[in-house]
Amino acid sequence: MSAIAGWVDFARTAETPDPIAAMTSALAGRGPGGEGLWRSTHAALGHRRTSPSDAQPLATGDAAGSRTVLTYAGRLGNAQALRAQLRSLGRAFVSDGEAEVVLRAYEQWGEECAERIEGTYAFALWDERREELLLVRDRMGVKPLFYAPTAHGVLFGSEPKAILAHPRFTPAVDAGGLRDILSIARVPGHAMFRGMREVRPGCVVRVGREHGPSERTYWALRAGEHTDSLDKTVATVRELLETVVAEQFGPGGEPPASLLSGGLDSSTLTALAARTASELGTGPVSSLAVNDQDAEDAEHAEGTDGTSGNEDHLYARLMAEHAGTDHHEISLAGLDLLDPRLRADVLAAYDIPINKGDQYASLLSLFRAARGYAPVALSGELGDDVFGGYNWQRFDRWVHTDTFPWVEEGRGRFDGMATVFDAGLLASLDLAAYERDCHRDAIAELGAREAVADPAEARHREVTYLALTRHARVLFDRLDRLGTAAGLDIRVPFADPRLLSYAFDIPWSMKSHDGREKSVLRAALRDVLPERVAMRVKTPYPNLRDAAYDRVLRERLAAVVRAGDSPVLPLLSDGLRHTPALDGVGRAVLETALQLDDWLRTYGVRVEL
Repeated sequence: MSAIAGWVDFARTAETPDPIAAMTSALAGRGPGGEGLWRSTHAALGHRRTSPSDAQPLATGDAAGSRTVLTYAGRLGNAQALRAQLRSLGRAFVSDGEAEVVLRAYEQWGEECAERIEGTYAFALWDERREELLLVRDRMGVKPLFYAPTAHGVLFGSEPKAILAHPRFTPAVDAGGLRDILSIARVPGHAMFRGMREVRPGCVVRVGREHGPSERTYWALRAGEHTDSLDKTVATVRELLETVVAEQFGPGGEPPASLLSGGLDSSTLTALAARTASELGTGPVSSLAVNDQDAEDAEHAEGTDGTSGNEDHLYARLMAEHAGTDHHEISLAGLDLLDPRLRADVLAAYDIPINKGDQYASLLSLFRAARGYAPVALSGELGDDVFGGYNWQRFDRWVHTDTFPWVEEGRGRFDGMATVFDAGLLASLDLAAYERDCHRDAIAELGAREAVADPAEARHREVTYLALTRHARVLFDRLDRLGTAAGLDIRVPFADPRLLSYAFDIPWSMKSHDGREKSVLRAALRDVLPERVAMRVKTPYPNLRDAAYDRVLRERLAAVVRAGDSPVLPLLSDGLRHTPALDGVGRAVLETALQLDDWLRTYGVRVEL
């Protein structure tokens, strides 16, 4: 874990106050081991580090005006290979750090170094001679990087809070930000705050004296042909996953922990990590699961969707025993997830409102527990997106829609939107049209229908692309923000670009060859899993089934309305203000309204429509 921050201001004089220390300190949670600062008249870079030995920002060049300065956060997958290549080209190294590899790569190849660097990272590089800043984000956008253009430069940081710490940035939300908050369409590049952006995954942003920020894509998923047989495909997936999981072990063979749900994805990673640990002769892998206390207390209780209580913990125990892990559980204790301090911690980690309060509070609790066993943990997130595990990737009523399939499937969670929010506001935002437009723009990026002859296969390729470039944004954000808040470095092996590039072109007929979800992944790892785990039907991350949770949400929103002084009130319906009637309002809508209230208050965000 580490973090970066900084600014460029070509109109600045030496007497202008410098906020780099405040911007960098705002990210202390991402790097509790200390900070480093580098300043010049027109640029300043900051770095938060986990290890005292990771001294950054890193600068080369002896004289003012000739320096190249880097602040880097993340992890390189090909650091050793790049170091060897650069040495063969005459580049000398003075440290063993990854940051110097990035810096020497820039000296050798300039901006095109981005194409040669592999891993999960974000970095900012100031070229003093060219008076140009580069902001670079990894291929899938696992590590975050935000920026805000200014009249004479730019502000940037690993999280919005770094930019918010700059005294000249005023937190505000406009219609565009509210569309992102109230819809369930996640758009790369959008950052909720007016005037703030994210560096899009696989992109380089350049900022110079003569031009504002300009963005170039250096890597993207492309639709191609898959020529391997089923047997070859299954073997290749297995080989790639074995390689990626082994790369997550520490330099001394220290095993990562495993966030184990008992599903196919997390069980796959747990099994491979346990095998690698055994081969290396290290201690057992620690695994952690969420114990759905509601299901434990009412074994035969019916869930809100008509299914039995979540049984993840039971399958996790089975998998842990099979793999020989050191297994631990935390309980979902219902109303504990409404603890105001825990919810405030989630918002502080995220900087933006979210609509899954119970899930995110339980994830933060899980990550805090995991940090007690290892500094690094593996997550099975993205396995469904890559291999086709969601119902909205499989069933025609959701696949063949004119919006994001998960939006169409998840409508019920947003019942009551018109009851809670102002009718005029919703009409002006036109969320349905916004979602359709975002969907259209996203599939246009891929051009699958020009590259794939069969229309049905082309659509499945589009849905996979949407999953990996839009749906995955939510998954990466929650792992990064909540993991960082817990001091835990969460790795996502299924997001490795080598695996993604290969699996993306596997045709849907092969991904579903046995009539089930994730057929290829199941075939590739079945021999290392218990039969019950290997054949388990996918279940979602456990939501609370306690009706008291929703009742408390309704009571809290009614209290916000009665208080009469909340900044969220102008966004709410008149009927709600006078006679709060919240029966039938979906949990996601209640959570969104309450989160908006907390966000506007806590961050002092102005609503500017």
